[in-house]
Amino acid sequence: MVLDNLANASRYAALHPLFAKAFAYIHSVDLAALEVGKFDIDGDLLRGIVSDKEGTTAEASTAKFECHNAHIDIQVCIRGKETIGWKPRGTCISPKGDYNPEKDVQFYNDAPDMFFGMTDNQFAIFYPEDVHAPMIGEGMIKKLVIKVKI
Repeated sequence: MVLDNLANASRYAALHPLFAKAFAYIHSVDLAALEVGKFDIDGDLLRGIVSDKEGTTAEASTAKFECHNAHIDIQVCIRGKETIGWKPRGTCISPKGDYNPEKDVQFYNDAPDMFFGMTDNQFAIFYPEDVHAPMIGEGMIKKLVIKVKI
């Protein structure tokens, strides 16, 4: 997992062949003006999802404690204060159902090892080994998730 500010995004371009393009997209748009919805950035290699909704409780978010096999998430907090739960996948012991390849998601019953906060112009990168519970908070949270194909 990586946690940083968008001002430092160029430092992470070398971590994956598509990261430079993903961060170039992020820097090329007015994040505040992005409309809610799903869209392609580069076919199925880079897809974006914008949400703007009320934060949820830690209990509700950890009920969908998730990770992905086929994508890396770059999650950008556009507006608000978001808390995210995290745990290394290798220490999770209680899968919640089977991996869903169509939705690229595996859920776990485990509890996060830690919680961290993000606010405007901060981002987190979640690899397949990062189980995460996002959107915890009070008030409206606007965020962009870029799904990076592995």
